[in-house]
Amino acid sequence: MSGFTVAASGWDARYLDSIPHDNSYYAKCFVGGALACGITHSALTPLDVVKTNMQANPVKYKGIVPGFATIIREEGRSGVWKGFGPTLLGYTAQGAFKYGFYEFFKDVYMNLAGEDMSNKYKPAIWLASSASAEFLADIALCPLEMTKVKIQMSPSGTFPVAFGAALAEMRNRRLETRYPFGSIVPLWFRQIPYTMAKFFFFEGIVQQFYTHVFTAPKESYSKPTQLGISFTSGYLAGVICAVVSHPADTIVSLMGRADNKGKSIGTIAEETGFLTLATKGLGARVIMIGTLTGFQWWTYDTFKTSVGLTTTGGK
Repeated sequence: MSGFTVAASGWDARYLDSIPHDNSYYAKCFVGGALACGITHSALTPLDVVKTNMQANPVKYKGIVPGFATIIREEGRSGVWKGFGPTLLGYTAQGAFKYGFYEFFKDVYMNLAGEDMSNKYKPAIWLASSASAEFLADIALCPLEMTKVKIQMSPSGTFPVAFGAALAEMRNRRLETRYPFGSIVPLWFRQIPYTMAKFFFFEGIVQQFYTHVFTAPKESYSKPTQLGISFTSGYLAGVICAVVSHPADTIVSLMGRADNKGKSIGTIAEETGFLTLATKGLGARVIMIGTLTGFQWWTYDTFKTSVGLTTTGGK
């Protein structure tokens, strides 16, 4: 990853930070991203199970609390942890690609644009870098996300819950499940806007904190203060992300239903209606994504500082 174009002026985005952005730096960002997404997504599996079922069967699962009660009553307490395995593995891979490639593409695009353009159009750099990173991250995520959704929304006893057996069943029934990349397009539609919003608003909110609230040089503040800014900025960005990406997230869930077998994305969207796509399960997703995004940025920046790097943003 070390060989990419440097601006003709000799200005190099890789050396703007106090830590040079070499291969070691990007490798640490990949590890930090893997931890940030793998830990947070898998920890919130119970809320994800309820949210997915609210989207796929809103008549039966009428809300967060009733949804939990229904699942526990029918499947026991273990029912709310369905899909933990593919969630952990899928989002660990996705997080590594998302955060690692974001850092990489940000430096690439800044060097392509040059110093003046990078400073003038910094938000555009954030958007382009996050979109590029998420495009690749979703390819790694898609097979496991499809497996997770199928496990979570299948009635008890109709589909394997164990990770290995579920993967085998997805492959065996690939004409029905469209495994492994049948959901890649709606996943891109869900995740790319989500990640663009996530990184754009995070970077922007962090910059506002250090411009208007914490006005001394960033490095003068303690690590707990910087990490608190990372968490708060991540949480606020996550709420926006949840609203932006929710319709596509609902479609991904609906594609796993047996009665939607063979239907196009457009048909599913038309039959469901935009209002339902945009609102059903949104409350659960706002709570889930706000909390998840806040802790992702906190985990990511905690790891970065633990290995000698600086927290993200603010410059």
